[in-house]
Amino acid sequence: MRFLVDAQLPVRLARHLAAAGHDCVHTSELPDGNRSTDRSISLVADADDRVVITKDRDFRDSHLLVGRPRRLLEVTTGNIRNDDLIVLFETNLTLIIESLEEARYVAISPDRLVVHRSTESES
Repeated sequence: MRFLVDAQLPVRLARHLAAAGHDCVHTSELPDGNRSTDRSISLVADADDRVVITKDRDFRDSHLLVGRPRRLLEVTTGNIRNDDLIVLFETNLTLIIESLEEARYVAISPDRLVVHRSTESES
């Protein structure tokens, strides 16, 4: 799977996903780095068929209102240590991937994974 990890999340998460065999970039690798706008991040993600991984609710709102970014994994953990975030992804990676193969918007928290299924009119 192809991912783009937003600036609020650590580069370490992108490296972890890449080590697990996924094509993953962090916003720090984009031309404007971590100063990239949400719009430019969405454009890059959609052009490269990447799932945006973010804690930023603005992406959720944009996804729900206008369909950008096209694919989204929202991390809804609140403040979390980086080590705990990595463990959360390690523990749930297979389920995350399976969920993203059938849905465009998934949210993960420490105690649940919520899959937001699209309606037919959104497909």
